Amino acid sequence: MVWNRTKEKTSDLGSGIASSPAKLVRETDVIFINLTDSAAVSSVITGKEGIIEGGCKGKILIDTTTNHFESVVLFHDILRRNDGYYLESPVLGSVIPASQGALTVLVSGESDAFDRALPYIEKIGKTVYYLETPALATKMKLINNLVLGSFMATIAEALAFGEDVGIGKSRVLEILASGAGNSSVLGAKREKLLNENFSPHFSSALIYKDLHYLQDLARTLKRPLFTGSVTKELFGMTLSKGLDSLDFCAIYRILKDL
Repeated sequence: MVWNRTKEKTSDLGSGIASSPAKLVRETDVIFINLTDSAAVSSVITGKEGIIEGGCKGKILIDTTTNHFESVVLFHDILRRNDGYYLESPVLGSVIPASQGALTVLVSGESDAFDRALPYIEKIGKTVYYLETPALATKMKLINNLVLGSFMATIAEALAFGEDVGIGKSRVLEILASGAGNSSVLGAKREKLLNENFSPHFSSALIYKDLHYLQDLARTLKRPLFTGSVTKELFGMTLSKGLDSLDFCAIYRILKDL
């Protein structure tokens, strides 16, 4: 049973289609949600015809969204007050590993709910880390995306430099993959960079949002954020250039044009 804000996206899934989150939660005991940001999650949980209106007693909500670390604490509390369970479950990986059930999933929430939900989480995740304490999984996801965004920006800049000194794009990527650039990020984005196919698996708008959340985390920890802040502003340039809806490896265009 599925629900989507854009109903047309559910038409070929071969499953039951709910007209609202409230109706979906009435039909299921375990619900996965995956949304753009915490504002969208809040709307789906507490808005008109949202999950709370459907009744949450004994239900488990598995939220794979990359949220703000302060918002997830509120979501835990809202579900608890309505006799349900909230598991923040941000994932590492995007479209291809998701389609293979090979994501890495970070989970925080009550242990009983986690035990019940684990067989479902394992349908999407090859590796699952249970961090228990509310907000800890989300904080770790933001820390992971510090590495993800920084790697992507560095690979894109290195590719632009390699081309500028006269080495073909394919050869630059090959050499990077054989040396210091060898990483899952380069492996996932190599063909996209080579062919300049920037159809989105994970958009620049989303990494920009995640790095903004990370800056908020750094502020609460009273520690500076060096590479994350510079990288965030690089991805911020995709917004001004109208490239933010493209895959985040399109940062290459920004750096190439410089």
